[in-house]
Amino acid sequence: MTDLNGQFFWHELMTSDPQAALAFYTDVVGWTTMPFGEDGGYTLVVGSAGPLGGVMAIPEEAKDCGMTPWWGGYIASADVDADAARLVAAGGSIRRPAEDIDGVGRFAVMGDPGGATFMLLKGSSPDGMESPPPMAMGHVGWRELYSGNFDADLAFYTGQFGWTTGDAMDMGEMGIYQLVSQTGGSDFQSMSGGIMPIPKEMPAPLWLFYFTVGDIDAAVERVKAGGGTLLNGPMEVPGGSWIVQAFDPHGAMFALVGTRAEAGEGT
Repeated sequence: MTDLNGQFFWHELMTSDPQAALAFYTDVVGWTTMPFGEDGGYTLVVGSAGPLGGVMAIPEEAKDCGMTPWWGGYIASADVDADAARLVAAGGSIRRPAEDIDGVGRFAVMGDPGGATFMLLKGSSPDGMESPPPMAMGHVGWRELYSGNFDADLAFYTGQFGWTTGDAMDMGEMGIYQLVSQTGGSDFQSMSGGIMPIPKEMPAPLWLFYFTVGDIDAAVERVKAGGGTLLNGPMEVPGGSWIVQAFDPHGAMFALVGTRAEAGEGT
């Protein structure tokens, strides 16, 4: 069993139309789905290495507070209450205090120093989960924080979760893009995400998750055909992969990472 403490390991879409969202993402990303729970209100999404997240309707109380469709990430915790208190002392905040979910585990909703939201979760199953292979199809291949406080957030995630840093790339007016590893490595192959200052076009800090697909151009066509909106890309990134960023038909921001057949032909 992989020790996932301190790592993003589960990803969840809260949306205004779960069934339509599931149809969109299963086509775009290639997931299969599995119902979870007796009421049918939560659906698991499954990539090539197993379940990676779930889709559910935005709760009524969250709608009343202005929540719109979004992807959230859960960081594994051995002790949610203790970790929440430790993170607050380090400059984070508690958005929703720790509570239990029957048959799932204990979770809390947190904010980092710059204002981005993430969740802590300790699963109730003693078996835990295995980390998927790098760039496994359908799974999250990259995580990117658009930070509201770059220096404080970088210190927060590295200091509190044991993440390590790789290269820092100067992106000019956009600031520094800092590569980070959730697993403690320092070489490029071990990097699992990046942190950068929030662009002026974005309304609020957030974590963006990149789902792994095959051919990026074919995936772009599926996004468009399904009613999604392309924001950026396809764009080549270090390592030879290609990325796109998009909104789904209901307004949740997501991203894809894949390959390009023409890339090896000099086009």
